[in-house]
This record gives sequence, C-alpha cells and structure tokens, in this order.
Amino acid sequence: MAARGVFSRMRARGTGLSDPVLPSGITEDAFLGGALTLRQPTGGYRAAIDPVFLAAAVSAEPGQMVLDAGAGHGAAALCLARRVEGVRVTGIELQADMVRLANDNARLNGLERLVQVMIGDLKTPLPRLVPGSFDHAMANPPFLDPGRAVASPEPGRATANVEGAATLNDWIGFLLRMVKERGSLTVIQRADRLVEILALLDGRAGEIVVYSLWPRDGVAARRVLVRARKGIRTPMTISPGMVLHRDDGGFTPAADAVLRGAALDIAPART
Repeated sequence: MAARGVFSRMRARGTGLSDPVLPSGITEDAFLGGALTLRQPTGGYRAAIDPVFLAAAVSAEPGQMVLDAGAGHGAAALCLARRVEGVRVTGIELQADMVRLANDNARLNGLERLVQVMIGDLKTPLPRLVPGSFDHAMANPPFLDPGRAVASPEPGRATANVEGAATLNDWIGFLLRMVKERGSLTVIQRADRLVEILALLDGRAGEIVVYSLWPRDGVAARRVLVRARKGIRTPMTISPGMVLHRDDGGFTPAADAVLRGAALDIAPART
C-alpha cells in the first residue's frame, strides 16, 4: 500500500556501517517519524505502510521472542524492535541480498543485538529455528496468486508480491508451527484473501481478530490484519478497523500515529 510521502528520503551520510556513502541503487529512508532509518533498493521491493502496520499490531512485550517470516530488508522486524524495548526478533528471508540489507539495517539503527535475519526457505526445515519456541510470529506474505497475477519484471519485487513455491497454506502452517501454545500469529494480506486465511486457521487457532484497513471512509477495505492465537478456542471477532486517509488524501490522525510508532490495538473494546 503506497505511503504517499510519509517516509522521507535521506541523503547519504556516515551511519556506523563500513561504507559512509550509499551503494548504487540503494536509498536511505526515514520511518516512524525519523526514529528508524532503512536502506532499501531503488528498483526492488520497497517498504510502504504495510510492514509498519503489521509490526504495530503484534502484541509483543519486552524480552519476548518474535519470528518475522519473509523479513525482506527488515522493515517490520525493525519497526517492532524500535517500538518494544528489549523484544528479540528473528527473521527469515529467501533472498540473500535482502538478508544482507536487513542485517545492515539492524546495525544502522543500533538494533543488531535484538534483530537478526537469516537466509531460509519456510518450506524447508531450518535447524536454527526450533518449532514452538516463539511468543509471536508475523508475516507480510506475497499478496498475489501466480495463476492470476502479472509479475513485475524486477525479480525482487516479483518475489515479494507474487506467491512462489510457498503458498498461503505454507505461510500460515509455518507460523503456527513456530509459535508456542497460546502464542500469537499476525499477518497482513489483501482483503480478498481473508476467506483463505480463516479456512487455514479453522480448528488450529482461535481468538481470531480481523481488522480492516479502509483506504477512505465509505471505500471497501483492500488490506486486512488478522491475528490469532495457537491452541485457543475463543470465537472470532471483527474489529471496527481503521480509515487510513482523509478526503484530502492525507493520513487520518489514527493512521498517522501508527506510522510514527504507536502500537495498534486491533482487538475490539471489551464490554
């Protein structure tokens, strides 16, 4: 989902990494109101608001362990680590160049002791990841069904946006395996794939919350956040969701607060 200028471009400068000047094809951009700096490719996958909202919806506490599946260049992992002091995030990512960039970004922001991204395929057992060892897991899986999508000619963007060998079933199954009993998993996905997600969670997780992100008031939701807890049987709830943009195109105060680092409580108010 486009950011519409929320994230400012920053000039190349010394950052504590070995190269004080940005490599060719890389930009340095400010997130969370300037509290986080991300290096990302000019021609590949570029983070907008989706990973920010995903990280904001994870109900992690200091000292807990979080898994970020499909971590990319670390946007969601680093947003979460910046918001929740002391949380430890392990990311896995299929593309080696993105793994390097994610770990560079962790060092750039002084979060390398809390955020580590490794190369890995969620369809292949990963010896360094122990099933049932994470308090929370999150993912921003590819949105598009390969049978109906036209892939970008840019390989990195195509991998991020179009499902490959790993289907949505594989993503949800992996998250469920990796979290502890009663642990949570949170995903952001296109609204038209909500039925698939709910079917995959049926009988495997409960306390499911569906939180819609409405582009504008009166416009159908394009994204949904779904959070569930493993081994819980509590019925599903549908939250009111959030309207992202005002009529003039700017972000609503609630959306702007999340984009500047606020937590997103997606559970409906208890009565």
